[in-house]
Amino acid sequence: MEGAVIMSTPVRGMSTPVRRIAIIGGGPGGLYAAALLKRLDPGRDITVWERNAPDDTFGFGVVLSDETLGGIEHADPEVYEALCEDFVRWDDIDIVHRGTRHTSGGHGFAALGRRRLLDILHTRCRALGVDLRFRTEAPPDPARTHDLVIAADGVNSTTRQRLGHVFRPHVTPHHCRYIWLAADFPFDAFRFEIAETEHGVLQLHGYPYSPDASTVIIEMREEVWRAAGFDEVTVQESTERCAKIFAEALRGRPLRSNNSTWTTFRTVVNDHWSHGNTVLLGDAAHTAHFSIGSGTKLAVEDALALAACLEEQPSLDRALAAYEAERKPVVASTQRAARASLEWFENLNLYLDQPPRQFAFNLLTRSRRVTHDNLRLRDPRFTGAVEREFGCPPGTPPMFTPFRLRGLTLRNRVVVSPMDMYSATDGVPGDFHLVHLGARALGGAGLVMTEMVCVSPEGRITPGCTGLYNGRQAAAWKRITDFVHERSPGTAIGLQLGHSGRKGSTKLMWEGIDEPLPEGNWPVVAPSPIPYKPSNQTPRELGRAQLTDIREQFTAAAWRAARAGFDLLELHCAHGYLLSGFLSPLANRRTDAYGGSLHKRLRFPLEVFDAVREVWPQERPMTVRISATDWAEGGTTAEDAVEIARAFAAHGADAIDVSTGQVVAEEHPEYGRSYQTPYADRIRHETGVPVIAVGAISSWDDVNSLILAGRTDLCALARPHLYDPHWTLHAAAEQ
Repeated sequence: MEGAVIMSTPVRGMSTPVRRIAIIGGGPGGLYAAALLKRLDPGRDITVWERNAPDDTFGFGVVLSDETLGGIEHADPEVYEALCEDFVRWDDIDIVHRGTRHTSGGHGFAALGRRRLLDILHTRCRALGVDLRFRTEAPPDPARTHDLVIAADGVNSTTRQRLGHVFRPHVTPHHCRYIWLAADFPFDAFRFEIAETEHGVLQLHGYPYSPDASTVIIEMREEVWRAAGFDEVTVQESTERCAKIFAEALRGRPLRSNNSTWTTFRTVVNDHWSHGNTVLLGDAAHTAHFSIGSGTKLAVEDALALAACLEEQPSLDRALAAYEAERKPVVASTQRAARASLEWFENLNLYLDQPPRQFAFNLLTRSRRVTHDNLRLRDPRFTGAVEREFGCPPGTPPMFTPFRLRGLTLRNRVVVSPMDMYSATDGVPGDFHLVHLGARALGGAGLVMTEMVCVSPEGRITPGCTGLYNGRQAAAWKRITDFVHERSPGTAIGLQLGHSGRKGSTKLMWEGIDEPLPEGNWPVVAPSPIPYKPSNQTPRELGRAQLTDIREQFTAAAWRAARAGFDLLELHCAHGYLLSGFLSPLANRRTDAYGGSLHKRLRFPLEVFDAVREVWPQERPMTVRISATDWAEGGTTAEDAVEIARAFAAHGADAIDVSTGQVVAEEHPEYGRSYQTPYADRIRHETGVPVIAVGAISSWDDVNSLILAGRTDLCALARPHLYDPHWTLHAAAEQ
């Protein structure tokens, strides 16, 4: 267990002891909380209200991790010993797709029947003196009659709904239907099987939970579920049809149901977990998709943490605050992994044509918690086979395989991401840029990118931004490219070319990011006269003549870039700068040929791309950086991003550099490890164009995992290269 440790005696007594405790919901989380709290203080009066019968359950098996079991063992050895007597353990995961099974070992699972788990917890609660009341609704306002109310009443929590104005829940439905079923034999591994039918793709998730039974979950997208007619038949008929579809996996045996019906998974997040003396626990507070097996695990760990905090803190308020502070980050991390796993299965059809072993590796690493290095330790034979199928020479990690873009072959898959340094004078890169870019070129990356280089003085973000709008700047850039080619001949250097648009004429980053200059401002331009923030200038809407001038500024800068010796040119159409502003419906409100539909919003960026491509040497590649989402309602969507990428590819883009956001100030990004990668992944598989993934990719293990899974072709890293200019060389040495 992370964080608090359950103590056998209180660290300090509460000023007002918690004696009367009401627990709403008799699932594993609520029951285990009751047992822990009663064991720690036998004088407590604890009542559990459960509306269903003791043996009612809506699933079959429960998987618990070694970490969770360790917490249970420490807190209550009797429960731990009872669980261990019934656990089924196994190590393998089988992935079956298009008649081929691939097995990955060394994973380590433990499961038991959900009814057996409830029996163990019922027995323990009764032995300790907990009052269990089944088929009984909780009183309408237990907070008035009890010292503490624990709402463990599940995903449809009535407590959460009643106090929704305080807890502020966010419930997100998703795109798949699923049903919990069981088979009367044990799988010999955790089994994922894919079935491609005339109606679409179905997937089976199966695992043993006793010597003679397995949990079987059947899942498919909503539109497949309806097309196959599952919405028009009974649960029994659905069960029989699923058994026929997966007859080989089930060895010809039937499936059975209990109280389950087809349902849609919903992610539950609450801004607050407690109010007064009422606290949420388990699915009432949060949900995590079943594909990472964490629902019961999280609920049990919530109970462990809550009991510890009640023992360690001097007051109930402090205890509930400590519980929330401890558990929220852990749960958020798990929910991010669960969301990644959920979305992988929602978009399963994207990966069906991957090579068989790469498909299996992709599935195993879908949540980003299991990585290339994890799998190499657990099952080197499987991982080695995936690498050979990918084309890795013996002993060569995926990140060190070469990649070709047009006439340029990169020696590895690592890109030093563009990073604005705000350290130029009159747009001229100086010694700082030589050292900054030169050091990173010597550090071993396959491609080093410049910061956004501006096409005009008015196109700068700040007075410290570099440019390529005169010969002096071009000569300074050639000094840098010559150094890279002479001193690090295996490294390519690329130029990112852009115009600031409405985000220009602002202070240096460390003086106030996106804040207007106190004096010396230059006029800014944009597709529409909408300021980036109220404190920024209102930009001038560009007319036809100004659009032509800016397009020519781009082509003139590209011509200078070619003469300066850059190996690759990237057109910056992201982060709310000028070309990005045309693409986003939040920044582009034009009613002429350059605004309105996505096709029209693409018109000017594509005109610029075509003009630059015409003067850029044909053998040298061009990429385009886009913001795949604006992270704001009404903005660019993931579907739009696919069409934007497809349009640029049709005009000759060799790769799409997939970033997100920074288009509008009122954005709400969903940060997390590799959080932008799913957008690159989708573009790669829907369009076939190579992609560069960026965003919170921080380790060489991440890079290897993303590349070997086929989610990206190149990985761009910024902060790791600021921290360590020789990051790539060190990654090679460490591997």
